Amino acid sequence: MANVLLVVDMLNGFLEPGRNLYCGDGAREIIPRVKALIEDETARGAKVFFICDTHDPDDLEFQMFPVHCLRGTEEADVIPELSEYAGELIRKRRYSAFFETDLEKRLAELNPDKVVICGVCTDICVVHTAADARNRDYAVEVAADCVASFNSAAHTWALGHIQDILGAKVVQK
Repeated sequence: MANVLLVVDMLNGFLEPGRNLYCGDGAREIIPRVKALIEDETARGAKVFFICDTHDPDDLEFQMFPVHCLRGTEEADVIPELSEYAGELIRKRRYSAFFETDLEKRLAELNPDKVVICGVCTDICVVHTAADARNRDYAVEVAADCVASFNSAAHTWALGHIQDILGAKVVQK
């Protein structure tokens, strides 16, 4: 099977100014590159999943981070710039797209050549999803110019960790 592309948390709650966990103007700069990556991977036959942070009001994650991406709110929706591509959504409530979702089952059914990951935040949901994909023995590729975080030092650390420790490829798209 061709690749699977995971578009991680390209949601209003992270990419719309004024939201509690806005990743910053720098993160918005990846939007056109993510769009181009989606178009390129789709043209090559890839299956695209939008991974969407979605929380209930009493989620324990709010002990660490401000309330964000509540179920049923605009914050948990894919940003308008990418919404036309957001056919298959996987709702998650923790950092990894594998935690209590059916992603593992879907990947097993598809048996992709590799799992390509883009989105936000590099040092949180992207790195944890990449780690869980590698722990399931998938070839993983992270598009370095299609990931971002609100913390530039943590972003840089995560890209190094993904490549040097997880053994995934970090590439420019």
